[in-house]
Amino acid sequence: MGRASHPFSRNSQTSDKGRRMKWIAASDSDYIPASHEDPRKPGVLKRVIATRELFQEGQVQMLNWALLPAGSSFQRHYHEDMQEVFLMISGEVQMTVDAETRRMGPGDAVLVDPGEIHQMQNLLGTAAEYIVFGITAGRGGRTVVIEAGRA
Repeated sequence: MGRASHPFSRNSQTSDKGRRMKWIAASDSDYIPASHEDPRKPGVLKRVIATRELFQEGQVQMLNWALLPAGSSFQRHYHEDMQEVFLMISGEVQMTVDAETRRMGPGDAVLVDPGEIHQMQNLLGTAAEYIVFGITAGRGGRTVVIEAGRA
């Protein structure tokens, strides 16, 4: 399966605060046989989205299937010690992480590190669905909502 041109890249971006978000486009990797399959005739194929090197050490704190209604967005916020991974299932959204904004569609993912302010906005007239999971460093960090008009 070929790779299409896409505005994301697998390269990490460094934010103003020195943390690193990771944008991962659906088109960045091809499907390959799962490791437990016969490569000549695989029963299942996989597309590797991220490997353990991209995740912070800690415990999975949550795994959610989320629904973002048409035209809505979630509040700008950050997590003190939790890394979040968003994987788009359906719809099209605009995701802003610190000062960088990208469009995301089905199969696209972004890894948001602790302290990075993020917000997602639904761009279409139908609901968008995504899976999000969080990895906590276990330091008792809070979720901090950023009030409108503040950085």
